[in-house]
Order: sequence, then structure tokens, then C-alpha cells
Amino acid sequence: MTMPMSPASTGAPAAPVTGNAVAIKNFAFSPAALKVKVGTKVTWTNQDTDTHTVTSAGSGGPLHSAALSTHATYSYTFTKPGTYAYLCTIHPFMTATVEVTR
Repeated sequence: MTMPMSPASTGAPAAPVTGNAVAIKNFAFSPAALKVKVGTKVTWTNQDTDTHTVTSAGSGGPLHSAALSTHATYSYTFTKPGTYAYLCTIHPFMTATVEVTR
């Protein structure tokens, strides 16, 4: 049984996706909403030709990557439940969240 593909541009907020990988491509984090369990190591991979960062929104957040060039990766293991908002400091319109549950 196959499920029909839904159009990506419906305008509705995306439901959180489970997994442990985030692609940075076309000036966006994909998926924009990731849901993981405590203890999950998430890896971001820059697939753009431009440099990007993975940086917690607000002060004191745990995410703080160096500038990631093409094909560079950044990983972080989430140890506490919560919702972690982050962005690219070079392109602040690029935002996403990781929701961490027990």
C-alpha cells in the first residue's frame, strides 16, 4: 500500500518528523520540525554552496556550530526534554526546532 505524496507548499505548518538527521538545503533546515527522544544525537549536514550555522535562538541554548561549508556536518546529543529553537546566524530567516521527549 502506498501513500499519496502531499504537496510541500500547502502553507500548513509541518508536523514534527522523527529521525536524527537534518539537511541544510535551499536556505532551509529540512525537516523544519524534528522530534527526537532524550539521548538522540542529531546531525546537520550543509548541502548548500553557501555557509550556514546551527545556532540556538535566544541566549544560553546548547546549539552553537561553527560556520559550516558545503558538505560539513555538526552534531549535538540532546540530553534534556524540551523544544529547542535554532537558526542560521548568517541567514536569520532560516529557523527550525527540535522537540526532545522522554
